[in-house]
Amino acid sequence: MEAASIPARAVNTRSAGQLRDAFSKYGLIALLIAFPLHYAIVDLVERGTLAPIANNLVAGLSNGAIWALVALGYTLVYGIIELINFAHGEVFMIGSFVSFGLWGTFGLTLVTGPLGLVAGLLVTLVVAMIISGTLNVMIERVAYRPLRGAPKLAPLITAVGVSFILQNVGVLWLGGSQRGVPDLIRTQDTLIEIAGVTISRGDVLALGVTVPLVFLLTAFITRSRLGKAMRATAQDPEAARLMGISVDTTISLTFLLGGLLAGAAGLIYALYQTSIWYFQGFTAGLIAFTAAVMGGIGNLKGAVLGGFIIGIIQQISDARGEQQGILPPLGNQWTPAVVFAFLVIVMVFRPQGLIGEETREAG
Repeated sequence: MEAASIPARAVNTRSAGQLRDAFSKYGLIALLIAFPLHYAIVDLVERGTLAPIANNLVAGLSNGAIWALVALGYTLVYGIIELINFAHGEVFMIGSFVSFGLWGTFGLTLVTGPLGLVAGLLVTLVVAMIISGTLNVMIERVAYRPLRGAPKLAPLITAVGVSFILQNVGVLWLGGSQRGVPDLIRTQDTLIEIAGVTISRGDVLALGVTVPLVFLLTAFITRSRLGKAMRATAQDPEAARLMGISVDTTISLTFLLGGLLAGAAGLIYALYQTSIWYFQGFTAGLIAFTAAVMGGIGNLKGAVLGGFIIGIIQQISDARGEQQGILPPLGNQWTPAVVFAFLVIVMVFRPQGLIGEETREAG
């Protein structure tokens, strides 16, 4: 009798754990949805239209697309070698600086025809991605690979050191103040307006570059031979090495992919914000890392989801500087606190992130 009852209790415990996990996951998603839903109800009651919250969502998705690209670099590296590459934000910054320099080199500020401008920006995008990717590979080869067998604190502190080095490169390059860049595509010009909801050129740029890159990255990792090698290395590096996979080459490829995405994000950021400076990598890196953790570090879909969620939270908070509904007035001075409050709530109830899984270390 006792022996027969033991498995039943084990099954019940497992079922209870699964129920708690599902409740924490979907409960947090419901909480995240409730934030914009609250303001949607307020707009509908007080203004009789959903246009304000819809415009917030559109702008939030555009900002989130940039954070998603940077967050993918964090999550790729962590998924392979479980290293938080704090220098990744500065690689993104270098991508913006390179793009700005190439605009002058190619004379894009003097181009009047749309065809020439688009062609020039495409070339700039490719070059910025290649330079950022190469830089990321060099950082891995010089700073991280010699510390592969060292305690994890050593490469972590090294990453912080590389971050400061690249920041100083940025200061020497363009100075310590913010530098305005030409608004080549007239970012704020409206392309489409439907029922008061405007879609600008900047929105189309951010999503038009991010979405194809995310699909290409996903297809590469899931279908290509090198992508399968990356997944095998992420699961068990030693077993992958025994199967003939070059782990060092795979890790370098991971840094290359992360750098390519950071370079693309750097160009989008420069065009979208029309200003760049040496410290932008720290801010963007912190936000993007938060996005990766919120979605689930090491999970590509989680990084993208986290980027879009944070972009939307930021935009809604920035636009709600007055008392609306039951929530207090927010505004851009409260935006970082709002973002990290959501992060803390997610981490408390679901430490692995919204759609993350247990890491190799946790397993």
